[in-house]
Amino acid sequence: MTARPGTTVEPGTTVEPCTVAADRSAATGAAKKSVGVIGGLGALATADFFHRVVRLTDAARDQDHVNLVVLNHADVPDRTEFLLGRSDDDPGPVLARAAQRLAAWPVDLIVVPCNSAQPFVAQIADSVPVPIVSIVAETARAVVERLPDTRTVGLLATEGSVAAGVYAEALAAVGCTTVVPDAAGQRLVNAIVYEQVKAGRPVDHPALSQVISSLHNAGAQAVVLGCTELSVAYDDHRPDPTVVDSLDVLARATITAAGCRVRAPAETTA
Repeated sequence: MTARPGTTVEPGTTVEPCTVAADRSAATGAAKKSVGVIGGLGALATADFFHRVVRLTDAARDQDHVNLVVLNHADVPDRTEFLLGRSDDDPGPVLARAAQRLAAWPVDLIVVPCNSAQPFVAQIADSVPVPIVSIVAETARAVVERLPDTRTVGLLATEGSVAAGVYAEALAAVGCTTVVPDAAGQRLVNAIVYEQVKAGRPVDHPALSQVISSLHNAGAQAVVLGCTELSVAYDDHRPDPTVVDSLDVLARATITAAGCRVRAPAETTA
């Protein structure tokens, strides 16, 4: 079942990504759209998302950039703790109220640069009259667009995202199966996300490389960085074309959905 933002959906329903043109690499020439960002999930990932949108936009002047309204809502309850049943503090209503605040600005569409918030996207979409750009659906699409022969995808994500099955469902919809790290590998992922990036401490890049390699060794033809803290941590000075970064995908999708142009790779600034 496919749900359109603003409609009532059943749990587990996939919310399609916002698409503004058949050609996703260029703006359609329509008026620019304002984008609301539910941020603070976490704060550094939100700052990185904003930086990527600015850096990846094909802009020669201020007016060429995306109009963004960023709500850095750091008080949203922990998504993984709720999804794993370790907390009764439901992030869904808080995220829905954040979306309503942005819609009242007003904005034309909303993005949530947090993969663990994906299980709550239907609830968010139900609360506002504007579309939501889904980081998970966009990333699944990007995997098969960039690596069309891919059938097995390794997923690095929080335990909450893995347990909720949001990527397994989205990747299955594009013809891919999902593999995840073993228990030791997941502990490394957890440490990078919670004890390093979220805590503002140095990242153990060799550990991240190790767990990516373990997924390749398990048969993954592509690896998704399915947590925006991992996007922050990932050392892209030597980019691996088989690694698909969900925050990078969302930034590009946001630029296009806003009616702006994505800068060509050779022109991208650091």
